[in-house]
Amino acid sequence: MNKRDYYEVLGVSKSATQDEIKSAFRKLAKKYHPDVNKEPDAEAKFKEIGEAYAVLSDENKRRQYDQFGHAAFDQASGSYGGFNPGDIDLDDILRSVFGGGFGGFTSGFSDFSDLFGGGSRSSSRSRKGRDTLVRLDLTFEEAAFGVEKELELTLNDTCSECHGVGGFGEKTCDYCHGSGYVISEQRSLFGVVQSRSSCPKCNGHGKSVERICSKCKGTGQVKAKKTISIHIPEGVDNGHQLRISGKGEAGLNGGANGDIYFEIHVKESSFYERNEEDLTIHVPVTITEAVLGCKKEVPTIYGNVMMEIKAGVQSGTKYKLKGKGLKVLNSSRHGDEYVIIDVIVPTKLSREQKKLFESLNDTDLEESSFFREYRKNL
Repeated sequence: MNKRDYYEVLGVSKSATQDEIKSAFRKLAKKYHPDVNKEPDAEAKFKEIGEAYAVLSDENKRRQYDQFGHAAFDQASGSYGGFNPGDIDLDDILRSVFGGGFGGFTSGFSDFSDLFGGGSRSSSRSRKGRDTLVRLDLTFEEAAFGVEKELELTLNDTCSECHGVGGFGEKTCDYCHGSGYVISEQRSLFGVVQSRSSCPKCNGHGKSVERICSKCKGTGQVKAKKTISIHIPEGVDNGHQLRISGKGEAGLNGGANGDIYFEIHVKESSFYERNEEDLTIHVPVTITEAVLGCKKEVPTIYGNVMMEIKAGVQSGTKYKLKGKGLKVLNSSRHGDEYVIIDVIVPTKLSREQKKLFESLNDTDLEESSFFREYRKNL
């Protein structure tokens, strides 16, 4: 089934600010919460707006979505995304948007995770590690022909001493009895409702330790340097993102590692002008070559080629060298190279050269149709 556009789901424009997106989500989430809205499709709509907000509220995912649409997160395509609704930490979204609870709603659907297949959760549930965005600077040649890169990154890794537990002598929290959360009741417009918050004693983990790990200071993670290898395909351009799955920061409670996104920045060529896969180059010719025509050796990124310049060529004339541009990303096709002729007018002449031009000036060369039409309008 085709998914609706995320902007359409939230009812905002593509230029909407983060505040506008957040406000739209708050309004729709309250409207379609299944505890309030008893329409048959309320649950589906509630899930849909949660997924839309999870993408558009994240600058990285939003940038991918704007560039590639839903295909950016298509698991089967192996493209740049790999977004899965089941990986969303929707409890964190609720806390950030509603400040600790979903307006008191907890009955049946108090946790977004229930809608996305996560079931009842606490902070003790395994969580995927954070994704990492890395700027990757490339030369024009590296972007054109592809390159293998190795980068050293400092990322959060699982503590080798406590194996991510955060300490030693692990035991069940006696305050929340291992659930990781506590429930409180309050009155609202909808009657007596319950809200759920993280256990203040174990910070939502459901477990505590007798002795804190000195290496990670109880966090279960430490900073570590990692060497990451990445293949840059031919034809990448500014703004393209490449994803390496599972090489990012370590997850919590045994969760999977996050992903690393490399955002490409290509240095401009001093020789070629680039427009997506097409290249443009300016080739200088002398007045003599322009008048008589010539064969000119023209550079391309694949080597020089001989090109015939027709007699009488004018400055600004454009020729196309088919297939001499950059490779189209993830395709076997190539762009074209455009050659623009620049007729160079000499600024200094020898006596002999000056006499030759004066002789030419006395001929009828100037009596071209252009000059005759020009004189008529004087």
